[in-house]
Amino acid sequence: MKLDWNTDTLSPAQYKIADYIQKNLHTVLFSTEQEIGDALGLSIASVSRFWRSVGFKNIKDFKAHVREQLEVTPVTPAGKMKSIMDKGDADALPGQLLDVSIRNLEETVQHYSPEAIETSVSALLSANTVYLYGPGPSAGLVELMHYRLRRFGLSIRRLDRGGSELFEDLLHIYKGDLVVIFGFVRLLPEAKVIVQHAKEQGYRTLLITDRLISDFSDQTDTTLFASRGETWEFHSMIAPTFLIENLIIAVGKRNQEVHLHKLDELNKLRKKYGSELPR
Repeated sequence: MKLDWNTDTLSPAQYKIADYIQKNLHTVLFSTEQEIGDALGLSIASVSRFWRSVGFKNIKDFKAHVREQLEVTPVTPAGKMKSIMDKGDADALPGQLLDVSIRNLEETVQHYSPEAIETSVSALLSANTVYLYGPGPSAGLVELMHYRLRRFGLSIRRLDRGGSELFEDLLHIYKGDLVVIFGFVRLLPEAKVIVQHAKEQGYRTLLITDRLISDFSDQTDTTLFASRGETWEFHSMIAPTFLIENLIIAVGKRNQEVHLHKLDELNKLRKKYGSELPR
């Protein structure tokens, strides 16, 4: 996003602030005046005076304007990728991406609910069959859960089909089963059907989402939150992966002896038939 302001009348210090904001816009949206001043070696007073020089009442007014403009701009995959590419040069990009990832992880931990994790673990372990529904970029999270939880002996399956073909799978989901739904930003029509069908059939649903407040977060039995950044940003899967791995470890710790025995059996199979089926 290119900020359209007149820099002709700015002082050298204010020009420095304007340049920093343009280069680090998404970081500034989450920064205080103190943090901006520290980054530039300027006083808070210098930063505070800057906003009126470029037509804003204060930093709050500036942030509201920028967020409004970002929300007006169509949020497309290309736009999100461009936003992350525009953050800086190639050398600085890894550090900036790390900062964003840390922020997402911190927000995820801030809203981490031990009670919700325990409820989710109980639901996973008590289910006759666990079904995983995660289309698009969530497919990697589905694969991770499927791969790890099968090792503990859980009966677990993927729901890969969309559209009307989903009915073929719903036909075999019964009371006593659990469906894990990845619903980032919004619930797809298939997920909405799953939730409605669950209420009618009596099976449980676990939603993993990046929305704290939404029109669907209270429709499932349990909800877990993982931050992927703001709507206009490139959506990282680092925090959702962190959440999934915590969930997997929590499942493993429950009935630890049984689950460790399964892993021992896996190791024995590898040793016995490793020469026939090398890794």
